[in-house]
Amino acid sequence: MPAQIDLTYTGAMRCTARLISSGKTLATDLPESQGGLGEGVSPSDLLVVSLGTCIVTTMAMVAQRHNIDLSGMSACIDKDMTTTPVRRVGPIGVTISMPMGLHLSPEDMQRLENAAARCPVKQSLHPDIEVRVEFVYPRENG
Repeated sequence: MPAQIDLTYTGAMRCTARLISSGKTLATDLPESQGGLGEGVSPSDLLVVSLGTCIVTTMAMVAQRHNIDLSGMSACIDKDMTTTPVRRVGPIGVTISMPMGLHLSPEDMQRLENAAARCPVKQSLHPDIEVRVEFVYPRENG
């Protein structure tokens, strides 16, 4: 069944979305520089949060199947906005840091990196959006 979301524009450049299946809500707000109040997450920030959490979760799903504990894995995401040819999200950088003390074989490292590349959100982005993903492993893994 497709996801259904009710979205309401609440004024002052803010929206509230409610996921019908769970009843959970989230709100967006534009930064002050774009006419919003800057008190919430912007829609473009939400896009890169979705990308980062999808990459990490997809990696965790593969790791679980191979008895790899990725607890403590973290990601740092940066995005640039561009105005050419239109205002949109530009390059996105994602740095995935593996937990200290994690020992991975080269095969497991490749398996996790392949999982990151196959994340559904990443696959859904327009190919003009450059997504750079970097992996930082504990020193034992090089």
